[in-house]
Amino acid sequence: MYLGLDLGTSELKALLLAGDHRIVGVARAPLTVDRPQPLWSEQSPSQWWQALEQVMAELRQAHAGALAAVRAIGLSGQMHGATLLDAAGAVLRPAILWNDGRSGAQCEAITRAVPRLGEIAGNLAMPGFTAPKLLWVREHEPDIFKRTARVLLPKDWLRFMLSGEAVSEMSDAAGTLWLDVGARDWSDELLAATGLTRDHMPRLVEGSEVSAQLKPELAARWGVGNGTVLIAGGAGDNAASAVGMGLVEPGQGFVSLGTSGVVFVSTDRFLPNPAQAMHAFCHALPKRWHQMSVMLSAASAVSWAAKAFRFADEAALLEAAASVETAQRERCPLFLPYLSGERSPHNNPHAQGVLFGLTHAHGPAEIAYAVVEGVSCGLRDGFDTLRLPAGMPLREVALVGGGARSAWWGQLLADIFQLPLTLYAGSETGGALGAARLAWLADGGTVAEVCTLPPVKQQLTPSAEQAGAHKIRHARFQGLYAALQRQFSNSDVQ
Repeated sequence: MYLGLDLGTSELKALLLAGDHRIVGVARAPLTVDRPQPLWSEQSPSQWWQALEQVMAELRQAHAGALAAVRAIGLSGQMHGATLLDAAGAVLRPAILWNDGRSGAQCEAITRAVPRLGEIAGNLAMPGFTAPKLLWVREHEPDIFKRTARVLLPKDWLRFMLSGEAVSEMSDAAGTLWLDVGARDWSDELLAATGLTRDHMPRLVEGSEVSAQLKPELAARWGVGNGTVLIAGGAGDNAASAVGMGLVEPGQGFVSLGTSGVVFVSTDRFLPNPAQAMHAFCHALPKRWHQMSVMLSAASAVSWAAKAFRFADEAALLEAAASVETAQRERCPLFLPYLSGERSPHNNPHAQGVLFGLTHAHGPAEIAYAVVEGVSCGLRDGFDTLRLPAGMPLREVALVGGGARSAWWGQLLADIFQLPLTLYAGSETGGALGAARLAWLADGGTVAEVCTLPPVKQQLTPSAEQAGAHKIRHARFQGLYAALQRQFSNSDVQ
């Protein structure tokens, strides 16, 4: 039995996986985000630990026997978050999250300081990454920076609490801007650009390797295992989702409808394309990498709209959007989903959301459709940044994340992308399932045995009839952003 822990932005999820690939149990605990100032996004690590205690208590109550049979734990989590510890291991301030946009000026400073940044890190400097956050702390909270002895990513802080060991792995470390992604090692040059050294960094392992062991006192308290319980390196949330779906071979990938929106493709080599804000990261398995585009507000934009326009919940908004007839869609407003700035392809932390073209004829359903379409068009923009070499075609693209529960939204994405998408059984548990699979690999499982494709739930085939209409709407969507970008400065609406 294997336990996967997935520390997301809005919830912590725990999943028990049997050696025959059965998901035995799942537990969830909600998390909240603090936004004390514009562009800021923070969470207290103590909230993560409280959530972990909650899910472990729930699993013990419902699945005590399975929990007692756990041999290894895998970790997955939101990437890029800066968790700062002092020499005694105490947290110095709330963690600065992946969707925090305060460090734009620091990104420019890092880019000037390291002209080879894209070549080494495979990515542009963006406020979402960890390194600019530390430079911001250095400049605005110097006392905290001086006291910082260790910087950990969110899931790696959980590992520290579970084991006492400061360890990270390649896929998550690649999102810090401190990793030489091709060499799979910390870059002294990039660390020095933010006033840090290797001493501030955790030890590195591959995601499928053993990283530490669960503290015996925690194992006893939670009823986990019967002896030594291993902790795998784990993975950043997106690499873990790929492992969970069995998408680890070159040309396999997914579209994720989580809090953020992601287009992810596995590769067998380091293939950076920083000019269009595409990410090139290490995969969770040795000698594998991936390309990834990220938009900052995907399902979170739907959640925002559901509250702002008084829908009962996100499902009610999606139902209203689906009710808009095909012929009516071309008259719907346009929505730019940049509620937290944007990464791919714009790299613009100042970009803002826009609902454009409202008339008296528009009601809640048309607005709902505009929001879902806008998120889908943003994902298509990211998809267009991917650059796979000849001989490595896309050959398997899954739809994952909480938004994947809506088959209607999935079909809309297939139509806008003009790409077949596959819904797999259990796709909504991708990150936690991937973490559990990495635990299995660390316990001696093979990739062929562990990283299998789940059963197909539904195949979403793009409609050729809708391609032209979606192309026109997508062009208008892109034109609206471009017009606003020309009109306004970076200090105002983009």
